[in-house]
Amino acid sequence: MKRILLFILCIGYTAMGQQQTFDKDAFEHKDKTLPYRILMPVDFDATKTYPLHIFLHGSGERGNDNQAQLVHGSELFIKQNPNYPAIVIFPQCPKEDYWAQIQYRRDEEKGTNVFIYPKQSEPTWAMSAVIALIDHYLEKAYIDKSRIYLGGLSMGGMGTFELLSRRPNLFAAATPICGGGNPDNVATWAKETPVWIFHGDEDKVVPPTYSKIMYQALLEEKAVPKLTMYPGIGHNSWDHAFAEEAFFSWVYSKKRKIN
Repeated sequence: MKRILLFILCIGYTAMGQQQTFDKDAFEHKDKTLPYRILMPVDFDATKTYPLHIFLHGSGERGNDNQAQLVHGSELFIKQNPNYPAIVIFPQCPKEDYWAQIQYRRDEEKGTNVFIYPKQSEPTWAMSAVIALIDHYLEKAYIDKSRIYLGGLSMGGMGTFELLSRRPNLFAAATPICGGGNPDNVATWAKETPVWIFHGDEDKVVPPTYSKIMYQALLEEKAVPKLTMYPGIGHNSWDHAFAEEAFFSWVYSKKRKIN
C-alpha cells in the first residue's frame, strides 16, 4: 500500500512539474525572429488576470537556441510561480545584438571596463523587438495592466534601465542587477516605478559605480529606490539577489495606477 501511495505521489509531482516549465515560442519583428520562453501560471484561467514579468538575460546567454537565456533565474521563477502566479517571459537577444544602446571600451590603465550610455538613441533591434513583444501581450485580456514587472542582469540590467526610460508609464516595479544606464534618463519614470538595484562591490565586469550613479540620480528625483551592494562579491551578484527572501514579495506587492 505504501509503494502504491508513493507511486501516486510521484506521478502527481511529475504532472505538476510538467505544468511548471518555460515553453518555447518566437516573435516576428521587422523580418527577424526573437526567440523567447514563457512560463504560464499553474491552472491558468484566461478569464482571470495575471501579472506579466519580463526578464532580460546577460550577454553570455545571447544566441538563437532559445535555451541559454534560462541559465540564470528561470528555476527560481518556476519555484516561486505557485506563490506568485504570473506570466513570465525570458526573451533571447541575438548574438550580435544588445538589449541597450551602449558604447564599451577597456581602460587598461585602470584595469576596468567603461560603459557609455547615450541619453538619446534609437533602440537596438533586440530592444525594439522586446517592446513589440510586450505590446503584443498587453493586448491580451488576461494580462493585469497594473502589474507589469521588469528585471535583468548585467547586459539585461542595462536593458532594464533603458527600457524603463523608453516606456516610463508601464512598469509597476523593476529589479536591475549589476547593470547601469544614463542617469539623465530617470526623471520620466523615477517617481512612478519602484526599483530595487543589486550589485557586487567587487564586480570587475560591470563596475558597481554604474548602479550607484543610477541610485543617486533616483534620489535626486525624490524617488525612493532600494540599493543592495554585496561586499566581496564579483559579477555574479544575481545569485545573491535571487536569494533575497523578499525579492518576489517586494516585486509582486507593487501595483501601478492605470489612468
